[in-house]
Amino acid sequence: ARVTGLDVTPAQLETARRMQGEFNLHFPLIEASAEDVPLPDASFDVAVSEYGASIWADPDLWIAEAARLLRPGGRLAFLVNSTLSILCSPDEGKVEERLQRGHADLGRIEWPGEDEGVNYHLPHGELIRILRANRFEVEALHERLAPEDTEDHGYYDFMPAEWARRWPAEEIWVARKAV
Repeated sequence: ARVTGLDVTPAQLETARRMQGEFNLHFPLIEASAEDVPLPDASFDVAVSEYGASIWADPDLWIAEAARLLRPGGRLAFLVNSTLSILCSPDEGKVEERLQRGHADLGRIEWPGEDEGVNYHLPHGELIRILRANRFEVEALHERLAPEDTEDHGYYDFMPAEWARRWPAEEIWVARKAV
């Protein structure tokens, strides 16, 4: 495989460079937004976003850009927070066992306080509409529960392990670009 890494954040790219050195891996790293990638059309067979473009970039833009970059038959895989976890997320603090926002509040979400920033969390129907508009066919949607032995830890402190063992905390989408 020929791999290319992309991130809009210089600090993330520096971490990637350190890991490349540590594990003797070498491939291009590009500082750019997934909404506007400086590479030619049909450059890749696979595109993956693990909580990168899939939540931080405008879905109308990054999915169209992924479609441009993928060859016909290419596969797009991306991970996002589950829709249910976002509906149960207060503006600040941990995911709760009750709804904190309405379904109509999904889309562009501005988080206040310590977790300040903008994320995109779309309803499934809207995400499918955008994928289909860009000639993708959804092959799979995996709604992942945490394993029974999962414990709370600091890295994802917004998601209690007990909650994630009962309800899907993550979604993995897989789509294929039309031939």
